[in-house]
Amino acid sequence: MSWALIAGTAAAVGVGAALGMRALTELVDSTLPDARGIASFNRPGTITLLSTKGKVIQKLGPATREKVKPGAMPPTVAEAFIAAEDRRFYQHDGVDGWGIARAIVTNVRQGAVREGASTITQQLARTVFLSQDRTITRKLKEAALAMKLERQLSKQQILEQYLNYVYLGSGAYGVADAAWIYFSKTPDQLTVPEAAMIAGLPPAPSIYSPLVNPDLAREQRSIVLDRMAQAGFISASEAERGRNSPLGLRPSTPKYFNSAAPYFTTWIAQELPKLLTPEQLEVGGIKIRTSLNLDWQKKAQNVVRTNAPFDTEGAMVSIDPGNGLVRVMVGGKDFSRSQFNRTILALRSPGSTFKLFPYAAAIDRGMKPETKVFDAKRCWKGYCPKNFGNKYYGNISLADALKNSLNTVAVQLQDIVGFDAVIEVANNFNIGTERPLGKYYPMAIGAYEQTILDMTAAYAGMANRGVFFKPSPFEEIRGPNNEVIWSRRLDGDRGRRAVDSDVADSMNWMLQRVVTGGTGVAARLDDRQVAGKTGTSENTRDLWFIGSIPQLTTGVWFGYDDDRPTKSNSGEAAWAWKQFMLQIKNDIPVRAFPGKPKLRRKMRLAVDPKTISKPPKRKPKPQPKQQPKAITEPQETQPTVETGLEVELPTPVAPPLRRTPYLWRERSQDDNVDAQGRRWTRD
Repeated sequence: MSWALIAGTAAAVGVGAALGMRALTELVDSTLPDARGIASFNRPGTITLLSTKGKVIQKLGPATREKVKPGAMPPTVAEAFIAAEDRRFYQHDGVDGWGIARAIVTNVRQGAVREGASTITQQLARTVFLSQDRTITRKLKEAALAMKLERQLSKQQILEQYLNYVYLGSGAYGVADAAWIYFSKTPDQLTVPEAAMIAGLPPAPSIYSPLVNPDLAREQRSIVLDRMAQAGFISASEAERGRNSPLGLRPSTPKYFNSAAPYFTTWIAQELPKLLTPEQLEVGGIKIRTSLNLDWQKKAQNVVRTNAPFDTEGAMVSIDPGNGLVRVMVGGKDFSRSQFNRTILALRSPGSTFKLFPYAAAIDRGMKPETKVFDAKRCWKGYCPKNFGNKYYGNISLADALKNSLNTVAVQLQDIVGFDAVIEVANNFNIGTERPLGKYYPMAIGAYEQTILDMTAAYAGMANRGVFFKPSPFEEIRGPNNEVIWSRRLDGDRGRRAVDSDVADSMNWMLQRVVTGGTGVAARLDDRQVAGKTGTSENTRDLWFIGSIPQLTTGVWFGYDDDRPTKSNSGEAAWAWKQFMLQIKNDIPVRAFPGKPKLRRKMRLAVDPKTISKPPKRKPKPQPKQQPKAITEPQETQPTVETGLEVELPTPVAPPLRRTPYLWRERSQDDNVDAQGRRWTRD
């Protein structure tokens, strides 16, 4: 049989098939989706995360990460794809009968499938509206949709949409992604050979990817260059030079593939299923405007990385007190090295930052910042906390005791108001709700481990005059059609009253004195008020500072993941807090905290108010040198209590800890020294 006869028969078959297909597809045209909806197409499972200002943080799923804008597609790229995939693109109406015939002849001659028959329009219809099943029904729908696309969109619109959505291997969806992934270029920077190589990928992108099979990619490039020459897009000599040129690969990670804030986006991935159904997440095209300030985030990451003492790890989180939105989240120094998010997963001893709660409980129960208590050595049922340096001040006001971070006074206040009062206040700030607090004396100075996020949120609630908001990363979530699925203003936490405003105002006034002349002086800012508290666990295993201006609360933590001593002090954390704030404070208007209120609360104490300013009647008895016989619980549930420089034996007052065989004690030598080792003077 002659080739002419084969060609004629193929042409007749192709044209007849096209005519028959057209007749059939017109019958079902009215049941097909509106092709104009292609502009809002998103692949299933795609999610775009935006900063609070609308900048892209990350794109998740099989997303086109960067699209070429309408009218901006380089002619060389368009011509390469037309030559490779659909040389009669401008002549057909969606289905090309002559193209079918040509493909039959070419494939018979080659003895293999060398040329496809689907037009660019058909491929676009299949990508957007249909599955990849190889069935007659799907092929008919594909043809019908292609013709509908041609009627509803211009050729230029069809070509641009196709070039933005076609999969091109190695995670590249669209020409802009491919240009970046393979050559680290934008589409307008591609040479003719580079454009030809990319245009040769659609038939088998995972196989022809130059990062997988460079030899096959080179063969495909040669085929496309020849077709471009045959179509008159380039000369034969240009095609020859292109065939002989190296691939010139310069691979890059897809844009928006790696997050600019990886610890924050992993938290979003954990929180998102709480707001959206699995069906909503599977649809794709979800756009989430998050709470993250991307500019602040970059500064915070650098501060943690450069200010963590020695080789310790670090974490930082910033929260808007007025709504609970998390503006910054740094879960470690290097996400590529450790994906463990220390802001939400690490349970660490809060040290003296926990003193927020016994002091707030004392104010709530009728005491005042100027109320005097007697600071002295004393024990509570065998538990004998010590101040740093064994210094005791006798009669001292609550405000001065907090400023100097006195351990004995914190435990005394807990005894004065009762365990229940302290636990109630902590619970109101969401501390101890998931991991219950026990009625143990060391609780007052940080015996119970907490996350950095939870402790910072509690301080944010205090800075918000006692109204607590649960921390959240979400501002607004929109669906594939730009409809609002979830909004913080309508669906988010409305906040709850944790303590009365006069209690919060008193606490904020005292916490300001901590920074202006007490243990947190390394965090002092010259142009605005700061309310904050340092915290250090036993042997300086944890270094904390949590500080607030009225519009922002930021918590900083440094330490080792394996609980080794840091050989440093919490002045490091306070100094890092200051370095961060110095870089962002000009973005925030200067605002003052409310002044110290006049408190008119009735005393509701667990002890006689007349006794709180008097020295203890008895001298503290030393703890037994051997474990009491009545204590039979294993050490895992009755851990060693470290109350001073020496280590005491297990006692009934020690709370069971989940992880560590000891309790933490505030070590306040940090409190007068900044990260550079300069000693700060007190007021």
